[in-house]
Amino acid sequence: MLDISLLRKELGRIACLLKTRGFCLDIPKFEYLDNSRKNIQQETEMLQAKRNYLAKQVGQLKAQGLGTEDLMSESQSIPKALKNLEDKLSSLSNDINDFLYSIPNIPHPSVPIGLDSEDNIEIRRWFPEGMSIKNEPKPFDFVPRDHVTLGESLGLDLDLASRMSGSRFLFMKGKIALLHRALSQFMLDLHTKSHGYEECYTPYVVNAATLYGTGQLPKFKEDMFAVVQGVLKQDSGLDSDKLNEEQQYLISTSEITLVSAVSGSILSEDNLPIKLTAHTPCFRSEAGSGGRDVRGLIRQHQFDKVELVQIVHPDFSYDALEMVLIHAEKVLQLLNIPYRVVLLCSGDMGFCAAKTYDLEVWLPSQNNWREISSVSNCEAFQARRMKSRFRDKNGKINYLHTINGSGLAIGRALVAVLENYQQPDGSIVVPKVLRPYMDNMEILYPSSR
Repeated sequence: MLDISLLRKELGRIACLLKTRGFCLDIPKFEYLDNSRKNIQQETEMLQAKRNYLAKQVGQLKAQGLGTEDLMSESQSIPKALKNLEDKLSSLSNDINDFLYSIPNIPHPSVPIGLDSEDNIEIRRWFPEGMSIKNEPKPFDFVPRDHVTLGESLGLDLDLASRMSGSRFLFMKGKIALLHRALSQFMLDLHTKSHGYEECYTPYVVNAATLYGTGQLPKFKEDMFAVVQGVLKQDSGLDSDKLNEEQQYLISTSEITLVSAVSGSILSEDNLPIKLTAHTPCFRSEAGSGGRDVRGLIRQHQFDKVELVQIVHPDFSYDALEMVLIHAEKVLQLLNIPYRVVLLCSGDMGFCAAKTYDLEVWLPSQNNWREISSVSNCEAFQARRMKSRFRDKNGKINYLHTINGSGLAIGRALVAVLENYQQPDGSIVVPKVLRPYMDNMEILYPSSR
């Protein structure tokens, strides 16, 4: 959530910045809401002053033995008027909060201005030794299979999952399930043992208040799955007025639960930075996908992810952003998978982000780069919504900054391993860093072999 004082002081500038994100700030509405608040507060202060004045006058008249009936009658109407103003202010405060909740974060000055992914800027590419020609991925000397064809021979069963749950779910068994688990264990070990993150186990179900705090609600209501009386149900059928702290949802990312670990807290500066990681399933309806990637593991309703979160002092949040990016990159470097780093433009960033990098892996079957991780600095946007603060060495209380990143999306990492490590016969060479997690297997052969 943006600082309302920033809107009051620099409304025009903020509106221009938000426009670069494709968001039109309703300036007249904000001015109406804010002026209404001012008027109610001024009226309240006037009534309070009048109440105090009348009380003082009544006291003086009583001391002189004079009548106070008229003043008493006038003063008795004030509490009811103040209560009415208090109710109006409470209702108006809710309207102001709803307005603020709808506004995305403003982009950092280093973010390129643009409308969509066409305006993103490639920062760098990384290739394993001998796997590039003129900074392009070296092609296979055979026609590469896609990850679905490769996976099905190793235990991937999309048809079975579809019969159980519908489209965009998967069922894995045998070798591919083992490879999927190895990826998650490898990532967690790397981030906890080498990068200094504390491993967490978090709830997969959270209440609406938690999602408002981290920015998923109300913006992404249609992409969430709600848990209604113990039944998994897509939230599109729920009325917005039923949203309350008792409503529960399946998490779309463990960023939600990791960042919420400091919700409502005032931390000591000495406790910063906080570095957390978790492996969880994630649930998204993907309503806005426009039919893309229906086949395969790229875009699923349920998928797994190892998430990285840092909660830091504002002075160091952009250093932390670069650090989280390096940590996510290290996963792909150790897996020896070609990737590139892309800086997202203003119109392509997520709702809470002030700056975002994407990591994109090379998929031979698509002859294209596909996103596998987003690393974002949300600055104080989430912390302000969650009331997450810290006390500095001078005793001043400030909002924390939050950084999050996928480290990595496990299903998409699985896709990248299958496609980049495939051999002409459909077998898969197991990346060396994964072999200790797979009983030292070096090659996964198709089940028909």
